Order: sequence, then C-alpha cells, then structure tokens
Amino acid sequence: MSYSDFSLAKVKRDFNLKIVENARFLPEIQPIKPSLYLQEALSEGIPLATATGSEKARSELIISPILLEVRKILERKVSLFSGEDFTVAPDLGLSGVCDFLISRSPEQIFIEAPVIVIIEAKKGDLKPGLGQCAAEMIAAQKFNETNNIPIKTIYGSVSSGTAWRFLQLTEQTLSIDLTDYTVPPVEMLLGMLVWMVQEG
Repeated sequence: MSYSDFSLAKVKRDFNLKIVENARFLPEIQPIKPSLYLQEALSEGIPLATATGSEKARSELIISPILLEVRKILERKVSLFSGEDFTVAPDLGLSGVCDFLISRSPEQIFIEAPVIVIIEAKKGDLKPGLGQCAAEMIAAQKFNETNNIPIKTIYGSVSSGTAWRFLQLTEQTLSIDLTDYTVPPVEMLLGMLVWMVQEG
C-alpha cells in the first residue's frame, strides 16, 4: 500500500482525523513580486503545460519553478525535493514517493526534519488528490516526531500548476481550504508558500 491508495475517507478513518472543510487558515498574506526568471518561466511554461495536459509537464513547467523561487526567496535555507521516496511507516501505508516536499533544513542530499510542506501534483480534478496529500502530511508529521523535531503544523497542497488547493494538519485536525487559488497571478501564491514554510 502507498500514499496513492488513500482517499480522504480512508485517511480520516485510518488515522482518526477530524476534518474541517472550507476553513481559511491562512492570514492576510502580503504578495511577493516574482523574479524575472519566474515570470519568464511561467510565461513559457503555462501554455506548454496546459497544451500537453500531462501531470509531469505541469510539475516541471509550473510547480517546480514556483517552488525554486520560494527556496530562493528564503535564501536557500530550506531544501526542496522532487520525486523522492518518502517511506515513513510502511505498516500504516505511509510509503511511496512525494511529488514535492519542502524541509526547513538546508540539507539537500537527503530528506531531513523538519518537513513542513507537501505538494501533490495532479493534471485535472484536485479532489481525488486530497487523500493522498493528507496521508503524505501525516507521514511528515510522524517523520518529524521520529526525528525529535515535532512541528505543530504541516501544510499541504494539491495543485494542477494553475490551481492550488491548501490543507493544514495540526495534531489530529485536517483543515481543507476549498478555495482554488489560481496562477497567474503568482504573487499571492508566493506569499502563501513563503508564509507556510516560515510559520508552520
């Protein structure tokens, strides 16, 4: 069993979660102006990724440049992983590969606690990805605890690249903001992601 086997109902049942829907947990966020690099990457990448429609294209051409920008804004004091194995508790089904993972550790060779943000890429409908993302967030919570760096809150997102939906896990409560935040513009999204990494 792996992360992709989890529906939202299954993750709620298996991990005894309380789910709060349509909860906006982000404060008022200051937008962050993108660099010229990101502006150019998105102006080229969004039409191409939208035309091909593949999950891989959306990950590489939209999501990845945005997350690299977040790392740059945070002066490379965080690490970003893409497509890395993040098997934490195989007996609980918490095994497999995360699309994107951000840790507050600057260590880039291997994943080190604290893991703070999980991002799951989807090519279309975001709803089916919520369970998978939630399972990966629980894995991040357990990973941090195992490494004696308990983090109060883990953030997650299911994204098609041009639409982002956010989740927040605090102890046993999973809050889901059902608003889809769209790109472009990217300024507000950059502000949200930077805030999550700093405040989680």
